[in-house]
Formats: sequence, structure tokens, C-alpha cells
Amino acid sequence: MLDQKEGSQAVAEAVARCRPGVICAYPISPQTHIVEHLSDLVRTGALTPCEFVSVESEFAAMSVAIGACAAGTRAYTATASQGLLYMVEALYNASGLGLPIVMTVANRAIGAPINIWNDHSDAMSQRDSGWIQLYAESNQEALDLHIQAYRLAEELSLPVMVCMDGFILTHAYEEVDVPGQAEVDDFLPPFAPRQVLDPADPVTIGALVGPEAFTEVKYLMHAKQMRALDAIPRIAGEFSSAFGRTSGGLVRTYRTEDAETVVVALGSVLGTIEDVVDEFRDRGVKIGALAIKCFRPYPLDAVREALGHAERIVVVEKAFAVGAGGIVGQNVRLALSGMTCQVFDVVAGLGGRAITKQSLRALFEEALAGRLTAGRLHFLDLNTELVARELAREGRSGPHAENMLRDLGIVGALIPR
Repeated sequence: MLDQKEGSQAVAEAVARCRPGVICAYPISPQTHIVEHLSDLVRTGALTPCEFVSVESEFAAMSVAIGACAAGTRAYTATASQGLLYMVEALYNASGLGLPIVMTVANRAIGAPINIWNDHSDAMSQRDSGWIQLYAESNQEALDLHIQAYRLAEELSLPVMVCMDGFILTHAYEEVDVPGQAEVDDFLPPFAPRQVLDPADPVTIGALVGPEAFTEVKYLMHAKQMRALDAIPRIAGEFSSAFGRTSGGLVRTYRTEDAETVVVALGSVLGTIEDVVDEFRDRGVKIGALAIKCFRPYPLDAVREALGHAERIVVVEKAFAVGAGGIVGQNVRLALSGMTCQVFDVVAGLGGRAITKQSLRALFEEALAGRLTAGRLHFLDLNTELVARELAREGRSGPHAENMLRDLGIVGALIPR
């Protein structure tokens, strides 16, 4: 049914349609509205049977999800930013145990300095934790991906992280199509756990494993992620057939058939990128865009096929590896190994900075004119004067963040988590 909803509410209703037995919640912006709405559904009896567990930390939230899933019920939680970091130990436990937990990550910057706005630093920091990572471009896709995520998680017995841009999506109101319960039930079968704690048939979940089998356990984690490269597009295709719209998959191309330049990105920024691509196409410029929908497992073959004919690749990403370079860019280069196309890493939107059409137009013009340097990390809209002033006084006074806020005439403030 079509309805105007906040992104968080739409995701909460999609999760509820998946019939979780346990929801574990600890509030942290910008995911709080998701678990708030789910708590209302449980409280009013709209979602039953389900136990809503309010915990004392994000580590506890993931720990409860692990226990619930190991006991044989469908589990869900959500987090963001520092919260994701706080549950890291449990994240590795969930993936190492092969538990099909689904979690929303409302992407938000990681401090210090404190920042509550959107970028992809949080999810990217956990890209190798063994969780499947799916990235939503819109609220409709965020809703759809949660339904697909449970199918995928339970088919492979792996945890899945659905990433949606904090505030940009979570707090935006859009018209979305929320499927009915019967539709979701037809698509998502009842949870049939592969491993379950049963007093009548005792097993150890989370046993100590020494050198004699640890490598093999890790290999199986990797092998199941590789199987996801086949399962993700198949499940997305089945979803499209059942619900009449396309969401998810490994990658999505936009006007790339004859493109000499292709812009690569993840998440909600694709809409703005594609608007600017259209403007350049109207001028006769052969340019297109590639959305990476699944970052883990990394769809190397799909990326190679989509980009192999291009002369230049501009990767616009909302996170980077400090001291190394672009994260998505490094993965794109991996896919294009042995090919001659140039890849340019551009960091944009950190800490919620707007990625505007004007800035993207200028960036694309720079790329087309050959003024970007391969192997160098570019920062979109970097205030070089502000950086230069801080470098000039480095070592003489105070923390960088406070100094630069004063230069900008802004008073810094502590913001609650």
C-alpha cells in the first residue's frame, strides 16, 4: 500500500512484516526512530509474538540478538556510528557463529570530533567483520532490502547489515509501498534455524577452536559469502517478480552502455549523481553511473563487467582509509586489475557535508579535462584555506577541531549520543 512515511517508520514496518521473535534496542541517533516504532508495534500487540528487549548498550543489543538467534528465533537490532563500534566484538561473534541476524545501520560519522551526521565511516570500518553489507539508495529500497535480507541471511546462515544513510533517508518522508503481511509471508518462509540450543539435544555454540580447525571455520565464512554473490541477485529477482519493483542486487548501472566516464558510488548520493549525469548527457558527454548495492561480499566480476569498457572511473565515497586512500576506490581497482582505465578516488560528504549538483558538475569537468590525478586522494569541497591556517599554527594551540570552528565563527557544542 502506498503511503507517505518517514524512512525509519517504513523500515520498522518492513521489519515487523518479517515477524522477528526478538528485537534488541539501544537508542543512538539516527536509528532511534526505527526501534521506537517497533516498540510501539510490540506494545500495542500489532507485532506479536515478539519480545522487545531494551538493553544497556549496543554491545548488549548484539549479544541479546546472538542469544535469541542461537535459541531459534528471528532476531533484529539497529545501530549507528559509535554504537556499531561498541558492538564490534559481538559482531565478529555473530558472523563467526553463522547466525542469520539482520541489523540496520543508519550510517553516521565516527568521532572524534563528535559528529552525528551522515557518512559511511561506521559501516566501512566493519566491512571485513564477516557481515553481508547491502546499501540502500532510497527509503523504498531500504524497506525492500530488509525483507530480502532475512531471506538471504537465513538461506546462507549469515548475518546481514542493511545500510541506509542517516538523516538523509532515516528522517526523510517519501511515498513508499509497504507490502501487506500476506505478501511478505509468501516471500519469506518461517524461520527454520540451522543451529539451535535445545536441552534435549545439547550442543556447544561458540566452542573454543584451536589451530587444528580455525582456518577451516574462517574459510567456510568466506565460502558462504561467495555463495551470496549468486544468492543476492537471485533473491532480488524473486522479490521483483513477487512485489513488482526492482530493489537490491549486486550493482545497478545507469547510462553506462557507451560511457567513457563512469561515476561509482554507494547509497543515497546516487540520485544526485544521476541528475548531473543526465545534464552532461544532454551536452553529448558520454558519462554514466554505477551503484554498488552490495559491498560485502564484494561483487568483483559484476563491477569489472560494468566498468571494463570505460576510460576513466570517478569513485565518489563517503569514507576513506586514513593514511592509505579510498576504500571503495581500492576495491574498484581490484576489480579492474590488468585493465588500462584510470580510477580517481574522491572523498565527499564527510560528517554530513552536502554533495551538491554544483560540486559534482565541477568534479566531472575536472575529470573530463584530465585535471584529476590517479593515485591521489581528492576531497570534494575541501576548505584548503582553513586547513592551511591550522597547519600554520600546529603545535602551538589547542585541538584542531576547536581552532577551525573558531576560524569559521562557530561555537562548538557537545551533542548527546
